Amino acid sequence: MNTWNLVDPELRPALADSLSLTLTHDALVALRQQRQQAALDNVQAFRDTGLSVEEHLISSPAHPAVRVCVIAPVTPGQNRIGILHIHGGGHLFGSPEQSLSLTGVTALRHDCVIVSVDYRLAPETVFPGSLEDCYAALVWMTKNAATLGIHPDHIGLMGDSAGAGLAASLALLARDRKGPALAFQNLMFPMLDDRTVTEENPNPVTGEFAWTREYNRFGWQALLGCEPGSEGISPYAAPARATDLTHLPPTWLGVGTLDLFLDEDMAYAQRLIRAGVAVEMAIWPGAYHGFNSDPQARVAQRAREQRQAWLAQFRPVAD
Repeated sequence: MNTWNLVDPELRPALADSLSLTLTHDALVALRQQRQQAALDNVQAFRDTGLSVEEHLISSPAHPAVRVCVIAPVTPGQNRIGILHIHGGGHLFGSPEQSLSLTGVTALRHDCVIVSVDYRLAPETVFPGSLEDCYAALVWMTKNAATLGIHPDHIGLMGDSAGAGLAASLALLARDRKGPALAFQNLMFPMLDDRTVTEENPNPVTGEFAWTREYNRFGWQALLGCEPGSEGISPYAAPARATDLTHLPPTWLGVGTLDLFLDEDMAYAQRLIRAGVAVEMAIWPGAYHGFNSDPQARVAQRAREQRQAWLAQFRPVAD
């Protein structure tokens, strides 16, 4: 089904100019290098807005070293919100530097500290490598909360797409390991369910643009190291498979009506609600995967504002 007529008119110019992805190993390597170099060239511009962007390397005898970027206002502060940010990219690409347009704005708006984790990517690293990287970053962030200027009771998760799926997995893992307590999870069009790849009756209006069913199969197969939809896939890999969603933190989810992840995100939100989790969900008409990066479209502006407005409730109350 051609769904171009369903796209918000203000989103169409950016969509028309977008390039399709070539998902091969050589193409991935080149894409990663190109995007990362462009992002590194722009880091100073974010520092000029009043942000500190600092690298840290988390080392552990039992775990490969994990690089994180700590993004915070240059003005010293204490007892700030702490956000562990997990970037998107289909599990295949992305980095903390490439997400500064989100994390920088968030740090300045909420006077908060963001730890953005440079987790290992697929297919070079399969599950659970990236999730363990994120867990190591969360533990480090919690242990160093005072040094980072973070209130230890106000640490939450934020992610987009595959990063939002990892955030949902991390919330489950932290709960089950009795690890750091989380104040919230903020999930933009999360990639939650490998079984979307094998649907017999897929939604006819989702997945035509930006992140297609073909891309989704590649991404899940790269992460899992096996065919998506197979038996025995861990719920920590695909959180939609989790049977127990109780005792998870308050959750915000956002997704567009043309996004491939629409159905799995709505189903997850409903299951969270039934498990007693406080949930706010936003669904934007005529919006495809990744639409929120459009600088001009009003639907993208609304999406960015709704996401940020929800986070404001978690700022610590001054004594």
